[in-house]
Amino acid sequence: DDAGTGFVHTAPGHGADDFEVWKAHGHHEVPDTVDPDGAYYPGVPLFAGLKVLETEGKKTGKFGPANGAVMEKLIEASNLLARGRIEHTYPHSWRSKAPVIFRNTPQWFIRMDQPLKSGDTLRETALASIDATAFHPDQGRNRIRSMVEGRPDWLVSRQRAWGTPLAMFIDKQTGQPLHDPEVDARIVKAVAEGGADVWFTAPDSDFLGAHDPARFEKVEDILDVWFDSGSTHAFTLDPRTAEHGYVGDRPAHWPADLYLEGSDQHRGWFQSSLLEGCGTRGRAPFKAVLTHGFTLDENGEKMSKSRGNTTDPLTIIKESGADILRLWVALVDYSDDQRIGKQILQTTVDAYRKLRNTVRYLLGALAGFDEAERLTDYEQMPPLEQFILHRLWELDGQVRKAYEEYRFQDVVRPVLEFCSGDLSALYFDIRKDALYCDRPDSIRRRACRTVMDEVFARLTAWLAPLTPFTMEEAWTTRFPEGGSNCARVIPATPDHWCNPAEAERWAGVETVLAAVNEALEAARRDKVIGGALDAWPTVTAPAALLAPFEGLDAAEVFRTSGAEIVSGGEAVVVVVKTADFAKCARSWRRVPDVGSDPAYPELSARDADAVRVWDAAQG
Repeated sequence: DDAGTGFVHTAPGHGADDFEVWKAHGHHEVPDTVDPDGAYYPGVPLFAGLKVLETEGKKTGKFGPANGAVMEKLIEASNLLARGRIEHTYPHSWRSKAPVIFRNTPQWFIRMDQPLKSGDTLRETALASIDATAFHPDQGRNRIRSMVEGRPDWLVSRQRAWGTPLAMFIDKQTGQPLHDPEVDARIVKAVAEGGADVWFTAPDSDFLGAHDPARFEKVEDILDVWFDSGSTHAFTLDPRTAEHGYVGDRPAHWPADLYLEGSDQHRGWFQSSLLEGCGTRGRAPFKAVLTHGFTLDENGEKMSKSRGNTTDPLTIIKESGADILRLWVALVDYSDDQRIGKQILQTTVDAYRKLRNTVRYLLGALAGFDEAERLTDYEQMPPLEQFILHRLWELDGQVRKAYEEYRFQDVVRPVLEFCSGDLSALYFDIRKDALYCDRPDSIRRRACRTVMDEVFARLTAWLAPLTPFTMEEAWTTRFPEGGSNCARVIPATPDHWCNPAEAERWAGVETVLAAVNEALEAARRDKVIGGALDAWPTVTAPAALLAPFEGLDAAEVFRTSGAEIVSGGEAVVVVVKTADFAKCARSWRRVPDVGSDPAYPELSARDADAVRVWDAAQG
């Protein structure tokens, strides 16, 4: 039964709650009953010197004679109503597994509510710093704020065999710490030369100088390790000079741009760093804090070697490459606990292949592209190229903002959608004909390759922090002498690429295109056509739906040999007919002008012109 009886003893020297109740009722002197060795103090009546718990040898953790002695005295006084053994939860040492006794002992604290030199308390300074810090995700602010608002004074001393010493002396007459700059300087010098252990091994006189060692007591407590961790900003971010034994000149980087750790560190490293920075420098040692969840197995269970459900990052890297692991990190919501396993990683592999294949296609399409071919006049760009440039402008803003806010999902997912939707399903498919079959100096082909060059430059820069090895490979393949891709910055994107009108136009085009693709697929299944280039569809739709096609070649958009657009009706109706013309041997389009050039009887006029230019260039 977990409810208990409601009758409890009060031992103010052996429990935090008991201590608070004792003080709340006006008692200021806390009785000492059990000494550090687990025995009753000499001044305890009846039981002086008897051990409650054994602390030495094989008996460590076993009950000592004190328990039996207490019961005997209760029986003698007829005050023991009943006795027996019960099983219940009791605190044990995490290291020795032996039961422990809580003891109230003198410790060193940092006061949270005593004014600092600034006039504000440490708590007030810390809360102000929390408000001035960026948190990712933002709910981390409320979590650490509530902890700081309600926390007690900071207990910084520990009684352990080794650690960083508090390194101070106490005046035995006044009970106050010794404040003497010369003593402090000797301590600093000794530790710098001999390490922190010198505090415990050197005689007190080495530090005290003219002070009488008999009058002062050396504090041999060590600092809480969280105080150590909270001090890391000082030796990692402050400048290093020859005075510190540092060769070279390292400038100051204080405060840090970002502290990054697991969500459990709001109570740990984040908070100890916050308090230490506010106490010594008046502000937090960081500008921003990012917290992440913990990695679980595929079923959402905690990983454990004994259960065999661990995932070794090195195994993933060996089997799939480091970029797969990095991309998985970028794709998950790191603010929450995340899962990993073979099936989940396969989804990441699929996403990676889409990105890699997009960049690979661009590498092939851009072979031989140079500045002479670049189309620099935006107004000469066809509507489709202007739309893709608009999407680059739009994505560039999203990617930069997402990186600034550490929202890596919002880098990868929009870029993936751009590669799958705007590029692969639309742009690459439509421009395949112009890229392969137009003459090299045609405006349409030059515009296409210019835009592809801009896409390549941005994709390799956007994705460099997330998939650095793949993007480095792509960049150096194209530009062997171009330096490292990882050393590049994201290229600036001109504001005149912003073109909402083209974005609206192509949203409308894709609505009609979806209906045409569905009709073409049905015609393929019914064996009316072998492929889209065998078709000559007629599209009838309300004028408003067809307005976006103004100035466009509908057949080019539909990837068919020809097309008719008819305004009318209340919905999109597509009738697929075959293109009853000869097939161009080069482009496979069935158009009326195939054979119109006697020099190239198997080609359309466009293809004949392109081949003639090519033949002339080859001499």
